[in-house]
Amino acid sequence: MTPRLPPVPYEEWDFEALSIIMPPGRKPPPSNMLGMFAHHPRLAKAFLRYNNHLLFRSSLPARDKELAILRVAWRRRCRYEWAQHVIFAREAGVTDEELAGIRTGADTLINRAVDELEEAGALSEATYAELAEGYDTHQLLDFVFTVGTYGLLAMACTTFGVELDPGIPDENFDSPD
Repeated sequence: MTPRLPPVPYEEWDFEALSIIMPPGRKPPPSNMLGMFAHHPRLAKAFLRYNNHLLFRSSLPARDKELAILRVAWRRRCRYEWAQHVIFAREAGVTDEELAGIRTGADTLINRAVDELEEAGALSEATYAELAEGYDTHQLLDFVFTVGTYGLLAMACTTFGVELDPGIPDENFDSPD
C-alpha cells in the first residue's frame, strides 16, 4: 500500500515535540511511525507522553503486554504494529507457539480479554474475574488502556499506510499458523 500520509523526512522533525520518548539530549532514531506523528507535533507530544507510560512504565508484565498488543495488531491487521511488537515480544520471552496462538485465536486469557474488548468494548464478568485473580488494580487499568491505545495506533497506521521501517521483517504476518 502506498502511504496516504508519507512520513515527514527525518531532517524536518520537531525533535522537541518527540523528546518525551528519549533521554535528554538524544534524538529518536528514524521511524515511519514517528514520521507520521511528525505531521502534528502537538498531537505527537501529547500522545507520546501518554503512550510512554504504557510502553515503558506499565505495571503489566512485559510478556502479557506484548501478547495483548500483538493480538490487537493481528485482529486489526496492522502490519506495522505486528512487526514492531514481535521484536519486543521475543525480547520478553514470547515463544513461536504463543505467536502462533495469537494468529489462530488460541483460547488463552489474554486473547479472550483482547477479543472481548475489541468486540464488545468491555470485559465479560468471567474474563474480568479471571484477569483480576492475577492482576492488581493498576494492572487491570494498564491492560484495558493498552488494548484500547494499540487499537487506536493500529487504526492510524492502517489508515495512513505507515510502512515497515527498513530492516524490520513482518514475521508470519500473512500466515495464520
